[in-house]
Amino acid sequence: MLSSRFMELAKVLTQLRAELKDLDAAIACLERIEGGGRRRGRPPAYLVSAKRSRPKRKRRTSNAAGSPKMRD
Repeated sequence: MLSSRFMELAKVLTQLRAELKDLDAAIACLERIEGGGRRRGRPPAYLVSAKRSRPKRKRRTSNAAGSPKMRD
């Protein structure tokens, strides 16, 4: 009976250590995103990949009917 309690305690400690690692990783990620104001130089890779995933806006094009109106 006593050994089963120690086994449960060891299991709980293992799970808590795993959660602690996950929390540390999440905190580090948020601190990188937060930054310390504007950075000079090349942006980090995780920011570059985030910007590339955004959809691009459609550019407006002019047509032949609109050209004379712009010249006047």
